[in-house]
Amino acid sequence: MNEYKLFTPINVGSILLKNRMVMSPLTRCRAIGNIPNKLMAEYYEQRSDAGMIITEGTAPSPNGLGYARIPGIFDNQQVEGWKITTSAVHKNEGIIFVQLMHTGRISNSLNMNEGTNILAPSAIKATGQMWTDAKMLQDYPIPKEMTEENIVSTKNEYIIASQNAMKAGFDGVELHGANGYLLEQFLSPLSNIRKDNYGGNIENRCRFVLEVLSGVANAIGKEKTGIRLSPYGVANAMGYYPEIEATYDYLSKEINKLGIAYIHIVDHSSMGAPEVPLKIKELIRTNFKNRIILAGGYDKERAENDIESGLGDLISFGRPFICNPDLVNRYKNNLPVSKELRKDLFYTAGEKGYTDYPFYKSSNTIEKHEILN
Repeated sequence: MNEYKLFTPINVGSILLKNRMVMSPLTRCRAIGNIPNKLMAEYYEQRSDAGMIITEGTAPSPNGLGYARIPGIFDNQQVEGWKITTSAVHKNEGIIFVQLMHTGRISNSLNMNEGTNILAPSAIKATGQMWTDAKMLQDYPIPKEMTEENIVSTKNEYIIASQNAMKAGFDGVELHGANGYLLEQFLSPLSNIRKDNYGGNIENRCRFVLEVLSGVANAIGKEKTGIRLSPYGVANAMGYYPEIEATYDYLSKEINKLGIAYIHIVDHSSMGAPEVPLKIKELIRTNFKNRIILAGGYDKERAENDIESGLGDLISFGRPFICNPDLVNRYKNNLPVSKELRKDLFYTAGEKGYTDYPFYKSSNTIEKHEILN
């Protein structure tokens, strides 16, 4: 299937990828004690035929550990844990970026260590609930509005975490600026009602994101830095506001000035969220001159169409990679693709529903729980 651009090499920053299929960041909650482990390394190694893997959201600081059992990258034990994963992926000539995700107000103190704070641009409680291992579902709390000192220290935490990523052997860093977490909380006037230089008009609401992005790019190299954005996204109590298009117009132009490797645009409409207008994707594509990764319910044909049209350079696949660790091989060779997802095991601890999905063998030998097209 050489005619498919999806399977052709491409440069992202200074890195040559073997194909244009990206494994999306997928929270899987297997990091017991917030420390990456051998089971996680096996999971990523299984999927290292992807042109690039982007890890699950990884906390840059103790204050960013909103979910149960998500990994961090802010201490030496975590760095050493991640080295097992990066080594396993590199052994298969794979490329792996870590996604830095500070959850901000999408958190609960039961998932965090003593002495930490649930921080956000403003003290506005998110609607909804958070799973905790101790007491199951709990309401989101009212977060602490970040002081100027909190803003400075949090920016530094992102920078140190990105440097830790290099020590751990990652090929680059993606900042999670999507899905209602801390960076997007600054972007949206629904969650940011500050009156200082980090709130109010579009330029101010984008300031924290751009300062963090600039700091990380300067620390590890702009060619190793990307960011994920979700314009018109509604995850984690985000929603519509009249300045969305103007916000992402300004933001993408400013990101372009930083010269980072890529912008990763996520669209959750395939999962029931409101459709993301094509116009905003085209706007970001026009404003940003380096690579665009598109995510959101793609199959092989739609992925190829959006690459051919120039809307995106690479396509990110999420759930298909969960139940098809060899998704690249299946797409490339027109092999059957499983659609069975054991959703009840998405966020549990252990190997079930994680590393036990089968590789393709033949139509007669695929394990019995696999359902084919």
